[in-house]
Amino acid sequence: MGLDYCAIRSKVLRARKLVIRGTAAAGSGHPGGSFSMAEILGCLFYKHMRYDPRNPQWEDRDRLVLSKGHAAPGLFSNMAVAGYFAESEIDTLRAFGSRLQGHPDLKCPGVEFCGGSLGTGLSYSVGVALAARLDSRPCRVYSVIGDGESDEGQIWEAAMAASKYGVENLTVFLDRNFIQQDSYTERVMPLDSRLGDAEEISAMWLDPDRWRTGDKWRAFGWNVIEIDGHRIEQVDDAIKRARAHRGGPTIIISRTIKGKSVEHMEDNPQWHGKAPAKEMVPIINAELESQSIIAPSIIAGDMTNLAAEVVRCAEGRADYIHLDVMDGRFVPNKTFLHEKVKELRPLTLIPFDTHLMIEEPHRHVRQYVDAGSDIVTVHAEVTDVDTFGEISDTLRENGVGVGLAVNPDTELPEWSLGFLPRVDQIIVMSVVPGRSGQKYIESTHQKMARLMPVLRDNGFAGYVEADGGVNLENAASVFADGARAFVGGGAIVSTSDVRASIRGFRQAVATARRRMLLDMADGLGGSDLVERWIDLHVVGARPAEVRTIAQEAGYVAR
Repeated sequence: MGLDYCAIRSKVLRARKLVIRGTAAAGSGHPGGSFSMAEILGCLFYKHMRYDPRNPQWEDRDRLVLSKGHAAPGLFSNMAVAGYFAESEIDTLRAFGSRLQGHPDLKCPGVEFCGGSLGTGLSYSVGVALAARLDSRPCRVYSVIGDGESDEGQIWEAAMAASKYGVENLTVFLDRNFIQQDSYTERVMPLDSRLGDAEEISAMWLDPDRWRTGDKWRAFGWNVIEIDGHRIEQVDDAIKRARAHRGGPTIIISRTIKGKSVEHMEDNPQWHGKAPAKEMVPIINAELESQSIIAPSIIAGDMTNLAAEVVRCAEGRADYIHLDVMDGRFVPNKTFLHEKVKELRPLTLIPFDTHLMIEEPHRHVRQYVDAGSDIVTVHAEVTDVDTFGEISDTLRENGVGVGLAVNPDTELPEWSLGFLPRVDQIIVMSVVPGRSGQKYIESTHQKMARLMPVLRDNGFAGYVEADGGVNLENAASVFADGARAFVGGGAIVSTSDVRASIRGFRQAVATARRRMLLDMADGLGGSDLVERWIDLHVVGARPAEVRTIAQEAGYVAR
């Protein structure tokens, strides 16, 4: 079974939007800590936990204990997406008589723990895990704790007890977002090392030599796994490793960003417990929907040593590894087939974005699933309603994302429209496939203008991926067209510093996103809303950068 990357990512987005919807309706709540644990809950709810929303008290269910109970909007939103109750009920968050209170409460079916006083959830989790073992139940207990509540002595008493009794059916996530109610954790009570008065919180992210939290938990006898808590593939792998561990409990120290995916909330202590204004909700939703993916194409590098190119892309923090499979028939060139994909798979957890430029893909797609692909895209030119249906079913059944590609001279075929709600990715080729060194075909901008309304009107909720000739000079305009995934061959893999090139892409896309959101603010509320949107950005260089873009666009005076 594959990672289910696209399905998890899609549901995490739905849950984040519900957090914004619920807290805005309530006028209070905690979006920041809900967003820092979003991918953690996504992997638990949509991949690993055993539960039945129709039978919330099923005795053999896995348990999720949210010790950091103020992040209840994040829990409730995922419960809604998982089917415990209608998503519309999120509108009752914190209302008098609602099942969805400011902290989790057992009156809501599916809630396992009344989270209120911080520091108590781990003790409760140890007890539940011990009880399951005594009763010979197969259930696992997952607990999410905050780094702020780790100041509590009870956390460490529970840690000792779990280790003493070898509670191996307990997995704890530490949501290590470096922020607690009043300030940054490293200025209140450091878990790693003290943050200097003039330092940005990013200093802690960027310097692993300063990380001490894992050493503390190891000293208490725990199995420790450390990950980037926003990388779905790392969260998934950590859960698997925790389940395989024997002899004691596991803690997954997840380095996260409070407010992740909404720039003005990110790393901002103000958003520990603060609701967005209702008029900002459409703009925030647009920002959530416009998160981008950078996918280096390894065939632009050294074809005699593709393993080294995968490692370079992984070290450069790529979101995907893009694999262009060419059979020499559908396109003139030949690159590699499924055997090479399988050979490369053990090198990284990063999702493999496999683009099949081959004849008769329905005859071969299973080989690419078995080789370890996380997304498989086939071409409309060599499929039809029957063969694409067969391909789609095979991919979905195996937890692999479904993609459909169109060449520069091909429009999206009529037969594909019925599949769009279940398609995860559309690749719009902006060069003729199979030929290297081509420039971006400018008419692709017009093609995208025709395509985007078709996708929207037919229920497409995936990503449009731009492939061919995309570089730092045109990335912003390609983003403006509607692309949210960017394949970089010559512009990334052919460069000497892959990480710097990926960073450049992210900066170019971030600038385009900021401009799009400012345009939206102006359209919704004129200069007043633009100013209010700018003023939400308070951390680091963001205020000046966003204001400069607004000035260049003529929305505010220079």
